[in-house]
Amino acid sequence: MGIKKRRGWIYDVLSIVIAVLVIRAYVASAYKIPTGSMENTLLIGDFLFATKFNYGLQVPFVNKMLFKWNSPKRGEIVIFRFPLERKDFVKRCIAIPGDTVEIRNKMLYLNGRPVDEPYANHTDNRVFKSLDIQDREIYQSYWLEGKFNKAGGYVRDNFGPVVVPEGHIFLMGDNRDNSFDSRFWGPLNFENLRGKPFIIYWSWGKETPIYKLISKIRWDRIGTIVTDI
Repeated sequence: MGIKKRRGWIYDVLSIVIAVLVIRAYVASAYKIPTGSMENTLLIGDFLFATKFNYGLQVPFVNKMLFKWNSPKRGEIVIFRFPLERKDFVKRCIAIPGDTVEIRNKMLYLNGRPVDEPYANHTDNRVFKSLDIQDREIYQSYWLEGKFNKAGGYVRDNFGPVVVPEGHIFLMGDNRDNSFDSRFWGPLNFENLRGKPFIIYWSWGKETPIYKLISKIRWDRIGTIVTDI
C-alpha cells in the first residue's frame, strides 16, 4: 500500500471515528433500561435509541450544558445524569420550576390540584405515613439538601408540599412504589439533562432463560416509539 493510499485510509477511519463520537455526544446514543422504576412504560431489558439535542448542547465528559434552548415539560420522559453517581437514568418530569408538589396517600397534587396520571403504576397496597415535619420551610430545606435519601416510605406515599426551584425539575418513575427519584434525593438541575428516549430497538425479558430465545425476545416492543403520555 502506497503512502498516499495509507494516508487516505487513515483519514477515512479517523473521519468515521470522529463522526461516531460527535453523533454519540450531540445527536443520539443507545441506552438500556436497568431498573423497573418506569414500569409499565419502559421495562427492564428495553434497549433504546435516545436523542440528545432536545434541551441543549452538552459539553462532552463534563456535567455542563453549553447552550440551552429548551426545557422539559410536565409529563415528558427524560434521560438524565443521576446526581449521586455517574450513571444515566430515565424518569418522568412531573413538575417544572415554581410548581408546588405534594403527594397525599399516593395521589399526586400539583399546585394544589390532583393530577390524572394514566401512566402511574402502584404495586404496593401499603400506604406509609408522612414524616413528622410541620414547618414547611424546614421540610423544603431538608428536601433541597437531599436529606430524604433514606426516608423510605415516609416520603414515598406522603410527601411535601415543596416548591421546585428555578433551573430544576421534579422527577418520578412511573412505578411509583419502586422508584428512587426526586422525592428522595431532591430536584434535578437542568445541567444533568441528557435527552429523551426515542425508540425501542430491542427488548427481551430478563427472567426468561436464554435457551428460550424466541419467547425471551419481546417482539411486540421492538420498533415502538417512546411517547410521553
